[in-house]
Amino acid sequence: MSVDKILKAAEKLVDEVEICMGSGHALSADLKRRQIEIGTISEGSGLVIRTIKDGKIGISSTDNKDAWQQCLDAAIASGKFSDPVDWKGLPGPATLPKEPLACDPAVKADPSIARDLITRMLQGAESFEADVTGGGVSLSRSSHIIANSTGLWYETEETHVSLSLEMIAEQSTGFEYDSAWNLKAAKPEFVGEQAAFFAATGKDGKEIETGTYDIILSPTALSHLLEATFIPALSGRNVHTGRSFFADKMGEEVMDKRFSLIDDPFDPRGTANCYWDGEGMPVHKTAFINQGILSSFAYDLKTAYRYGVKPTGHAVRTGMNGAPGIGNHNLILSGPTMNVMDDDGVYIHDLIGAHTANPMSGDFSVELSGPYHASGGSLGTPIKTGMLSGNVFEMLKNIEGCSEETRTLEPLILPSTRFSGVSIVGRA
Repeated sequence: MSVDKILKAAEKLVDEVEICMGSGHALSADLKRRQIEIGTISEGSGLVIRTIKDGKIGISSTDNKDAWQQCLDAAIASGKFSDPVDWKGLPGPATLPKEPLACDPAVKADPSIARDLITRMLQGAESFEADVTGGGVSLSRSSHIIANSTGLWYETEETHVSLSLEMIAEQSTGFEYDSAWNLKAAKPEFVGEQAAFFAATGKDGKEIETGTYDIILSPTALSHLLEATFIPALSGRNVHTGRSFFADKMGEEVMDKRFSLIDDPFDPRGTANCYWDGEGMPVHKTAFINQGILSSFAYDLKTAYRYGVKPTGHAVRTGMNGAPGIGNHNLILSGPTMNVMDDDGVYIHDLIGAHTANPMSGDFSVELSGPYHASGGSLGTPIKTGMLSGNVFEMLKNIEGCSEETRTLEPLILPSTRFSGVSIVGRA
């Protein structure tokens, strides 16, 4: 089977066709206590065909590339039942760099690399008295092709490393994870030390009184709130269907004016680095929020054509089994930096239940995970439990500052961020 063969067959039947094809292999090693319980090496491939005829879009996918004819037939058939769009065409080829932006030759499905990462992670965990309950390491390499009937043909490779560790000390648990596209950026010692720290120190937690506090959200905690509310509000589809808090706020100040939220697909810290999006559109640096002002929304081709706006190159694919959706590449929160724990506050490592936040209003009420009193530049007394409640959109107007250090959490690059005047419900 060749991509050319599919293109030639499809061009006789439809107005336009797009083909996405990928293959990859991965190694994963799962821990049970301090021993590797399961180790697997896997390979896979996928094919997604999207057709356009008379403005109607059809799509089908398969993990058997030899079944491309059935996949093409299914895509054409599905298009007959779709609503027509004022389709303005698939993107043509552009002169773009060919070297991959997120591929490390050192990342291989090699058991010795996995063992080394696990060893280093467990060494980090020895910093505090706690027991390992689980965790794991994965290493993957994949290649992708996107081609269409306008002559576009792009190919790239990418690699990925992920690490996680769960630990326990009495009834207190700790968890940490990390991911990167290259081995040098992966932090196994950090993962081990952090998981052990939260497990070992959390057992001495005290209750907190209900009240209003300055809080410091870790990058992990902040990412959960942004993913549940802020990021969906930037989707052009949600804006035009009335499901976005930002629907009528273009050009308004929606965040502290010292801060910006920028999507940069070329940032070397990111794991979603690319020169083109999931539909082959060239990507560029986009300021969604520029110094507090709402400046852009995210669009894929279908949504942009439907509502008569310019595509922004924000089509993303989460796998080789369906249509692209609207998303972001490397979303970065930037602004003035400070030591966010110098003054008294409550540090929150993670949040439980952030997915229950209201994406329309931004209201949330979530359980604290890994909370500590903080002052003098460091963490102090751990807090047993508590509920954090408020409104994400209001919080982001009350940022006091963010840390110089950032973490890469898949499509997000975030600092620890300090907010003023947030409600915590305690049991004291």
